[in-house]
This record gives sequence, C-alpha cells and structure tokens, in this order.
Amino acid sequence: MPRPSTVLALNAGSSSLKFGLYRVDDSRARILVSGEAQSLGEAASDFSVQTGEGKDVFAEHAGLSDHAEAASRILRYVAQGSWPKPQAIGHRIVHGGPHCRDHVLIDAEILGQLEQAAPLAPLHVPSALSVVRVSQALLPGLAQVACLDTAFHRTMPDVARVLPLPKMLRAEGIERYGFHGISCESIVRQIGANLLGRLVIAHLGSGASITAVKDGRSIDTSMGLTPAGGVVMGSRTGDIDPGVLFYLLRKKGLSSDEIETIVERKSGLLGISGISHDMRRLHEVAASNPDAALAIEIFCASVRKQIGAMAAVLNGIDLLVFTGGIGEHDALVRAKICDGLEHAGMIGPNAKTSGTIVMHSEENEQIAWHTRRIGQYPAVPPA
Repeated sequence: MPRPSTVLALNAGSSSLKFGLYRVDDSRARILVSGEAQSLGEAASDFSVQTGEGKDVFAEHAGLSDHAEAASRILRYVAQGSWPKPQAIGHRIVHGGPHCRDHVLIDAEILGQLEQAAPLAPLHVPSALSVVRVSQALLPGLAQVACLDTAFHRTMPDVARVLPLPKMLRAEGIERYGFHGISCESIVRQIGANLLGRLVIAHLGSGASITAVKDGRSIDTSMGLTPAGGVVMGSRTGDIDPGVLFYLLRKKGLSSDEIETIVERKSGLLGISGISHDMRRLHEVAASNPDAALAIEIFCASVRKQIGAMAAVLNGIDLLVFTGGIGEHDALVRAKICDGLEHAGMIGPNAKTSGTIVMHSEENEQIAWHTRRIGQYPAVPPA
C-alpha cells in the first residue's frame, strides 16, 4: 500500500495538545494548518489555530476538560477545513517502556504495551493514549503511529543505559531510557549529518533534559527511567538523593502517590520559589523576591553541570544547541548557563572548536516524517 501524503501529528503534553497537518513527500514536510489546546482541565482552557504561514485564524475559550475532549475538538476542526484530509495520524508517546523501543504502527498488541508503560510517565502517557483511542474511534480507517520520545536513545551504550541496581531489577526493564527524543531527532535532522560531530542538545522547557550526541547518535542523556530525573525542571525535582524519598516515606508517613505528587508536581522551580513553575513569571519578580531569584540560579547551575558532564562523555563539545520554550526564548537563562562553561573553555567566542546556537524544536514535523515512513494508506484494505 502507498505511503500517506497527508499526515496529522498530535503532540500531547501534560496539560496541552498540539496538532499539525502536513503534506509530506520524500524531500519535505509542508505545514497546512496547526494549533493547540492549552490549560486542559481548567475553565480558562483555550483552543487556537494558525495557517501554515503562522497567521492566527481561529481562537476560542473552549473549556476542554481533558485530552480526549481536546482530541475530539481538533479532529472535528480538521475535518471541516478546505485542506486535504489526513491519511494517517502520528502520536507523540513519551515512554514506550521495555517492549516498545522504536516508532511503530499501533495495533492492539502495541497499545497494550504502551498501556503497561503508562506508570513510567504518568503525566504524559495516559493522556496520549486517550488521544489515540479517540482518534481510532473517530477515524477508524486511518493508520495510527506511535512516535516515541525514548526511541532516539536506544543507541546509548551500556555504560549510560544501565542503572546501578541489582540485575534482577534491570532484567525487568529498569534502566535509563531518556526522553525528548523526538525533539533531539528534529535538531539532528535540521543540522544535517555532514555537520554532526560532538553535539550537546539542551532541551529546556517545563521539562528539561541534556543529551550527548556523537555523529548523530545518542550516547548519554540526563533523564533516566522516567522524565522526572536529570536537571531541575518546572515542577519536577530532577535527580535527588534517594534518601529524601525514604525520609518522606518513613518519617513523614507519606504514601507513594503523595511522594510522586511532590516529585512531579510540587518541586523544581515551583517548589524552590513558592510562586510558579513558569520561568517568565520568576523573571518578573526575581528583583524583589529572593526565592524566585534562587530558583533561576539553581536551574541554571543544574543545567550547566549536566552540560559539563556531557562534555566529559563526548571528550569535548563541537556544538551546543539550546531548544525548547526556555532554551529558545530566554536569553538571560542561556547567558547564565554559558557563563561557567565559557570560563571552563568549553564554549564561547574564544573556544577553539565549539560554539552555541539556538534552534527551534520541530517535534510535530518529525512526527509527520515518521508517520509517513511507517504508516500505510488506506490502513484498512477495501472490502
């Protein structure tokens, strides 16, 4: 069967759902229309749409209760437009678990494997799978493709992948998986294979990770078994002394769910500042609020340390790429991070071999490429 030429990419975040409709061929992916449902579950949730040229064409206060309702709204909107109808749908899935290691066509078996992986990324996978189910129900004749954030990191060597745990636990798939892989893939694709060498990608947003890439392949990354590990994030701790968790369990009497809430939703920038997980808000008040200023400093120090660690893994850095919401738009944070690295001679105008650039992460376009490669049209042969 032929490959689909019109692909809908659905990118589920923890409280948002982005979409992009693409015309894809062997050489390019052209955006036809895109948009996002934000602040899902809140009364102020919004749904907005832009043309392929980025012009705003539609916006509403939608009051969408969850990702499933947002998916239904997006699919209805796409179906009503004058653009070509999608022939396949690609879904960003944060965690594929131990059995689902590469981008793959979704069938009942794959869906079951992804459901088993859901506890490893509870802020993302259950919501993304609800989007898959809505898409299957409303467009049953289309191929649905799972594009995994973990797939890019399957090339990591054992020295990076294996966690220092008993072998019986490692045999169950408890290992370093790595995340933001679709974003990393898009950066590698944009740079081009001929220019790749020792690359560090700093994906900085509400979730943040640092990845070491050598000749286009991931060889180490800051996140681990789950997206909660690594650098300090918007509301996540990042790496933390395991003894803290024992203390909360034994001395404070907290349940596993309560500890998970602290680690995933109440820590990071939010926990340090006591104000917000949003870096923009912290900048607004940092001059008069020491806790907000400290949160920014700790975030930058955490990222700087991880970049230094990846430089050691790579034996030097040829290029450092900042991407993600903070990485692309926050020049002050980038400068604070790079200050210590310049002093160490790793990057900056006086570095002999390395430099720093800002690049836009093209996750949705990357999903469209994979979906065209893997998907088929029609997905269900005619009777």
